[in-house]
Amino acid sequence: MSQRTLAGVLAVPLLIALWAVAIFAPLPYVTYEPGMTVDVLGSSGGEEIVQVDGRRTYRDEGELHLTTVLVSRPQTRINLFEVMTAWIDPDAAVLPYAAVYPDNQTAEESEAESAMQMTSSQDTATALALTELGYEVSEVVEVLQVTEGLPADGLLKVRDILLQVGGTEITTAQDVVTAVDAAAVDEPLEFVILRGGKEKLVLVTPKMVEGDKRVGIAPGPGYRFPFDVSVQVDPNIGGPSAGLVFALSIYDTLTPGSMTGGQVVAGTGTVDEEGNVGAIGGVQQKIAAARDTGAEIFLVPPGNCKEALLAPRGDMELVRAETMHVAVETIEAWAEDPDTDLPSCETDESESQ
Repeated sequence: MSQRTLAGVLAVPLLIALWAVAIFAPLPYVTYEPGMTVDVLGSSGGEEIVQVDGRRTYRDEGELHLTTVLVSRPQTRINLFEVMTAWIDPDAAVLPYAAVYPDNQTAEESEAESAMQMTSSQDTATALALTELGYEVSEVVEVLQVTEGLPADGLLKVRDILLQVGGTEITTAQDVVTAVDAAAVDEPLEFVILRGGKEKLVLVTPKMVEGDKRVGIAPGPGYRFPFDVSVQVDPNIGGPSAGLVFALSIYDTLTPGSMTGGQVVAGTGTVDEEGNVGAIGGVQQKIAAARDTGAEIFLVPPGNCKEALLAPRGDMELVRAETMHVAVETIEAWAEDPDTDLPSCETDESESQ
């Protein structure tokens, strides 16, 4: 065997190894793919997703779908094969890792943040829907998250309304932080809470964690409602982007008739206490998911209209939803006359040019 032939033979496994490394080595990217949709007006496990206690509800035909995105998890580096697969898929997307996640964020931290955002979005959506219907809603400070393994775990619960901490009246989330900072370590601290409409005293003992005095809760703005409303969705669904659909579904459940006229509507968007609809991530993948569900119109936050127009959507119409109130009027008008002119992302784009 000649020296050249021997060199060629030896180079083959090295070349294969180099290709393997190139294909399977982790890359700093995140993939977005269409996720599942959930008809919030429907049921799951034999129970209605929107549950109301204390008021009459109306269960009519029609569907309102929240949409989701499958996103690769934090600290998961995908390989070249996965990147290329997503790149050529018209319904998927590839983004730089740093554009989606902070460098040091773990999957557990991301999931905890997402769950807290979901709790907050559901409460804001409920407040918005009830206010739209003329009910009085008051603002409070509540528990948005309880950290497993810290002192409050098993004692305080998500959505507990915080009335007093260590004798201090609670009017802001900062009041809770200040009261905990002023408390003694390893001595019980009194929390007066409202849970299930009943006032309760809970003793939680702060402890030092990485040089910081903590009880293990995240306090934040919440609401006191005139009756109980809850939205029971898969706990794996997180984030704030279903706020608009939650608000519309609660509104529809508490009003006679089908707001959608028995048709299928999907959408996305955060909502604030004023009813404004905010932009979200992954709108193109959510549009693809809604398209495959058979939705006829898709509610789009104004801030997402430009990129939404680039998504393959078939015959589904993209409707610009400025506010929750506008979305209600738009859906009701469309249900009454499917040929009516709707606030359109196409119009929004042409006006900006």
